[in-house]
Amino acid sequence: MSEYICRIKNITKEFPGVKALNNVSFDIKRGEIHAIVGENGAGKSTLMNILSGVYQQSSGELEFDDEPVRFTSTKMARQKGISMIHQELSLAQHMTVAENVFQGRMLKNRFGFVDKKSMHEQTKTALERLGAGYIDANGLVSSLGISQKQLVEIAKAISTNAKLLIMDEPTASLTTNEIDFLLNVMRGLREEGVSILFITHKLEEVLAVADTISVLRDGEYIIRLDPKTTSMSEMIHHMVGRKSDFNSAREFMDSDSSSPVILEVKNLSVPGYVDDVSFQLRKGEVLGLTGLVGAGRSELLNAVFGYYGQVKGEIFLKGEKVTIRSCTDAISKGIGLVPENRKEAGLFLKMAVRDNMVLVYARTHSKGPFMNMKSTTDLAEEYIEKISIKTPSIMQTIVNLSGGNQQKVIIARWLLQKPDILMLDEPTHGIDVGAKEEIYALINDIAKQGISVILLSSELPEILRMSDRVMVMHRGKLKGILDHKEAEQVKIMNLIFDQEIGMTT
Repeated sequence: MSEYICRIKNITKEFPGVKALNNVSFDIKRGEIHAIVGENGAGKSTLMNILSGVYQQSSGELEFDDEPVRFTSTKMARQKGISMIHQELSLAQHMTVAENVFQGRMLKNRFGFVDKKSMHEQTKTALERLGAGYIDANGLVSSLGISQKQLVEIAKAISTNAKLLIMDEPTASLTTNEIDFLLNVMRGLREEGVSILFITHKLEEVLAVADTISVLRDGEYIIRLDPKTTSMSEMIHHMVGRKSDFNSAREFMDSDSSSPVILEVKNLSVPGYVDDVSFQLRKGEVLGLTGLVGAGRSELLNAVFGYYGQVKGEIFLKGEKVTIRSCTDAISKGIGLVPENRKEAGLFLKMAVRDNMVLVYARTHSKGPFMNMKSTTDLAEEYIEKISIKTPSIMQTIVNLSGGNQQKVIIARWLLQKPDILMLDEPTHGIDVGAKEEIYALINDIAKQGISVILLSSELPEILRMSDRVMVMHRGKLKGILDHKEAEQVKIMNLIFDQEIGMTT
């Protein structure tokens, strides 16, 4: 038996007009966590789909468990010992945990009936193996949280005796605590001899858990890195093909800055979500907002933006008390909001880049029912160049753009309004590292222009890197505001989990 569970040799995959993978070769050891990193479009998904039997390579060879293989279906890959957990979980919500674990391969007793007892026992054993024995094997999947569903997917994989587990962005929707738990589960599986192929944009997780790092760029294998000796900057450099300024610091605004207060919120409440929150935001400041999922962060931004109509509490803009009864009110008063789910709440996927970008501007600046098409076209072209949106044309359908460029279009939509305040709800969620760098640079530029930014993020490295001050919420309440000089991960985590420390306003 060789030390490698999988050997990938000169794999090429071509689609009509596109070479998605070009002569990719690398090995995966038995019992190792092997991270695959690269920008969107680097070929990561194509490679994973070949390994899991969704696609077949155009040329090249695969060896799995010391045998040459060519998978023609996902079933064939699973039978050999490869399971893939997709970012979009594939569980049936109306079925029990055990039924999901054995979906497509229900156990039968000697009379030919479904053996629910054996399925329950084996599911319970698999969950206990993951440290998740608290999950009820007979409970409905619909009653579980995202992190618990993730564990059910893993239990499903290991119950088939998977030798290679492919995990695609498994932590994308998890809280910090849930991420730590999942990384420990991965370490436990590694100790049992399971190999894990780990695809993620979160490079701090790669450094925390991986044994080996492989970098893909533009469909080609670039380099193999040792996490013990590499850095985020080096990874990003190989991923994007240029030097990264990941470690470059912002010019932070100090707490005693003379910059005027642009927004003051006093005792704001949204029943069931936000409880008596007060804070100030200064001109040109980046105010970070973090906390656990369900802490009321998005609801706070939505309340300031008028989404809930007039709410309890007071809002002051430039020292003047204002009433915000609707999103239209907020827009007219110089407030913009980039929502968390850009594809559901922010973008019109079948519309062109130009039309998505000028949507708000056209509504607020048009005279009568008609748009000045030349004016909006000129504006769209100006901002595409100004903030480096990569698109072949302003009339390109926006669904065809990468996540990072879609996000830039939404930000440009608000910059056209020349707002005083721009609120960003998880602006880098689901986009690759290179695009994140561009969003960070854009936020810096926005703040330098004097626009005040509220940055909501669940990623603490992002919050620490970008924020002049950090505001932490827990179960609807504001637990503390930390100046950048005192904002440390441990202090923020204490506040996130409701361990009180000193607070400033």
